[in-house]
Amino acid sequence: MRAWVVERPAPASEGPLRLVELPVPEPGPGQVLVKVLACGVCRTDLHLAEGDLAPVRPRVVPGHEVVGRVERAGPGCRRRGGERVGVAWLARSCRVCPFCRTGRENLCLDPRFTGWHVDGGYAEYLVAEEAFIYDLPDTFDDEEAAPLLCAGIIGYRALRRSGVAPGGRLGIYGFGASAHLTAQVAIYEGCRVHVMTRSAAARDLALRLGASSAAGAADPPPEPLDAAILFAPVGTLVPPALAALDRGGTLAVAGIHLTDIPPLHYQAHLFEERCLCSVTANTREDGRALLDLAARIPVRPTTVRYPLEAADRALVDLATDRVDGAAVLVP
Repeated sequence: MRAWVVERPAPASEGPLRLVELPVPEPGPGQVLVKVLACGVCRTDLHLAEGDLAPVRPRVVPGHEVVGRVERAGPGCRRRGGERVGVAWLARSCRVCPFCRTGRENLCLDPRFTGWHVDGGYAEYLVAEEAFIYDLPDTFDDEEAAPLLCAGIIGYRALRRSGVAPGGRLGIYGFGASAHLTAQVAIYEGCRVHVMTRSAAARDLALRLGASSAAGAADPPPEPLDAAILFAPVGTLVPPALAALDRGGTLAVAGIHLTDIPPLHYQAHLFEERCLCSVTANTREDGRALLDLAARIPVRPTTVRYPLEAADRALVDLATDRVDGAAVLVP
């Protein structure tokens, strides 16, 4: 099968990925072999390819927003061939550590992640744990469903971590794949959404989706915020985002990677019970909740299709802000 591997971490423009031929993997006990129909291109894939996220094994196949069909199942599985399923970032949790036992498997002490620990969806096939795959709503075609499986799920968790109430004032910093899905959920729940991002095209998209305002990345929003989410992996945006919060507001940082945060000043950024929190991975319950809600709204992902052979170009386009919404690979 054709698959892209991270040959050597480097800037996307220098070609860190290599297209290779690999054998089709065999599913083990509790696993299914999935034929890839679509795979979203996530900023985490870019961090992995460029070395911001250190590889945990050589020549791993990236990709963790996978829509596919079950080809065959290993011993002990209940699924049969032909079912459409989603494969997301959390590939496996230990299920025995204190975090897993208390419903916080996103903080598992011994997790495995798709496209980082185990081979992902920049390929024609992959193997996934049956217990960690998702049923997908018929509302979405393959290309639309793919970005929901990380961009959607992580955005949903970040929205809940921010604590914004229905009808609240939400700031969104950065407006890529995850942000444009999260904004739709927040607007559906009655929030006034203010977007701050450097891309003029992304600002236009935000306004088309119903955002109340759209401005530059570090610009102040037109009103104090009850909560904010930082999607851009830019630590220098933390101080202005905290300063934009009203009393008791929370800034949730949604990315797996963030550049260094400049010094914070207690009075300007944290006093009056302003909070700064991070978002780490997701639970399977997050995924099920997001997929159900996205189908009811319904969320409409904005996607840009690339053939599997152009995965390296998709990463370059993502790195240079040439993707509006979410890039999706289609074998």
